[in-house]
Amino acid sequence: MKKFISEFKSFALKGNIFDLAIGVVIGGAFNKIVSSLVTDIIMPIVGFLTGGINFTEYKITLVEAIGDKAAVTLNIGLFIQNVVDFLIIALSIFVTIKVIAKLEKRVKKEQKDEEKKTPEEVILLKEIRDLLKENNQGLTKEEMLQKENEEVVDMPQEGNLTYE
Repeated sequence: MKKFISEFKSFALKGNIFDLAIGVVIGGAFNKIVSSLVTDIIMPIVGFLTGGINFTEYKITLVEAIGDKAAVTLNIGLFIQNVVDFLIIALSIFVTIKVIAKLEKRVKKEQKDEEKKTPEEVILLKEIRDLLKENNQGLTKEEMLQKENEEVVDMPQEGNLTYE
């Protein structure tokens, strides 16, 4: 049980879960805005253009109401309204994803361009490293140390410098 709780904690406290929760809250608010847009603006215009049909009340009655029993209806108007809601939300999400993908692509391209621009100092250091490797190729550590000591010994002393 402790393992289950610790796994749940690590799952629930990941950054992606918080991002998802924020997305759900924003999505809920966005859904209300789109629903209001469709209900209060788009559908009245569509109703006007179709000869005054009020889509919220547009129904096909399958069985009339009898006594206390409610009528059985197909609420086609509400269905059409919900389809329009869905299409607007789907279009908005599609456009948002396209914009985000385009921005991510641009950022990746800029990062690649920055990576390609190697500073001159780094290039020189790499050349020096390669030359050192080339000069010490096939030597053991002891042989490299001995070679370095010989080069230090062979260096002219301050008083023995000659200039041409």
